[in-house]
Amino acid sequence: MMNRITLNVALALALAWAPGAFAKATAQEVERLGKDLTPTGAEKAGNKDGTIPAWNGGLTKAPAGFDAKKGYADPYASEKPVLTITGRNAAQHADKLSPGQLAMLKKYPDYKMNVYPTHRSAALPQAVYDDIRKYAASAELTPDGNGVDKSGTSSLPFPFPKAGEELLWDHSFRWRGGSVQRDSSWYNVQPSGGYFRVATSDRFVFENAGYLDTKRDNMNFVWMGYYRAPATLEGTILLVWDTIDQAKEARSGWLYNSGLRRVRRVPELCCDYSADGTEGLRYTDQYDGWNGTTDRYTWKLVGKKEMYIPYNDYKLTDKSLKASDVLKPGHLNPDLLRYELHRVWVVEGTLKEGKRHVFAKRTMYFDEDTMQLAVADLYDSRGQLWRLQETYEMQYYDATVPWYSGISYYDLNSGAYQLAFASFEEKNPPVFGARGKLADFQPDALRRMGSK
Repeated sequence: MMNRITLNVALALALAWAPGAFAKATAQEVERLGKDLTPTGAEKAGNKDGTIPAWNGGLTKAPAGFDAKKGYADPYASEKPVLTITGRNAAQHADKLSPGQLAMLKKYPDYKMNVYPTHRSAALPQAVYDDIRKYAASAELTPDGNGVDKSGTSSLPFPFPKAGEELLWDHSFRWRGGSVQRDSSWYNVQPSGGYFRVATSDRFVFENAGYLDTKRDNMNFVWMGYYRAPATLEGTILLVWDTIDQAKEARSGWLYNSGLRRVRRVPELCCDYSADGTEGLRYTDQYDGWNGTTDRYTWKLVGKKEMYIPYNDYKLTDKSLKASDVLKPGHLNPDLLRYELHRVWVVEGTLKEGKRHVFAKRTMYFDEDTMQLAVADLYDSRGQLWRLQETYEMQYYDATVPWYSGISYYDLNSGAYQLAFASFEEKNPPVFGARGKLADFQPDALRRMGSK
């Protein structure tokens, strides 16, 4: 892969890096925003082959007849695949696939990746672009890389990433409308195709985006999740206060147990903790793709490459879908998935000596236009490829928010997998941008909300 990394990126990283320090963005770099670079720092131009187009502002208008209650209309529904990758021809495209993607193609003869024309649909509000530019030169990692100087943060603090940790923080802070309220489901699928559904309603409010009425030092966001199904979990509520530097202050969590009708403090909400109903197929730091502390790994920013990643996956929001249409033995229905060629930042994380995690190594691929984690290859303690994670990115054009229509977590050994944060069986569309009160995110609020 190294021979595919952009040479000038590697050179810039070498010049910017100083042992024991993280370099800030320069005034010259900031001046490039909105010129040869997009307002988020991506390369504005397309590639030489013409297979990646130039960014022209993204997708900011809904298609005619759009009704969120029916699902998000696919603006590219009439397009046909330009390429279909299967196990038979995967070797020809290996330079643009991750090891995990290649493993899926090899493991399942009926699995394929339909590649469509690339659309750089990502777009943010102008006010967010202005904010990114305003703070680009002042944002700075803490000396250990486990936090960000909050006085200089925006929804994308590092548009010119020079260290792996900066990509992780860009993903953690990325724009999600300031707040999100959504109904979604995750499905734990056995190798045979049998599954069970867990339905939740959750709400994020981001303090660093200014959508929470109370400012608190070191606060990133507050979050509350309510379990609606299955019956064994119905009425359970989880509350989280997420901190930025978790080495300085661990995130706080409280759980309302509907059976006991009591609120108790959650002792650990970090890293490889497995929440109720996930069956060990997803861990805490994989929620929303990635979140949490960076201090368990040594992170290396490898560089940038072109890669086939899930993109503009509107089909997964179609309200006419049933779970049986989507969930197949071993993998999702590939005819409902869309892949496109995009540039990604590549970050490798290696577990530090003396630290604990079920993943000894992680290779993570971040979309250059959104800094959202697109794909992750996850390795076990023996150094063997174990799991693949894919984020089905899409632009919520009615809210100017790039996010996703679901995330898959594949166990390449057992054949089990999870599709999380899917909405095709949900009645209510997500709501972005509602301001929140810290008083509503208190342990006492859980008792008031508890209905069982």
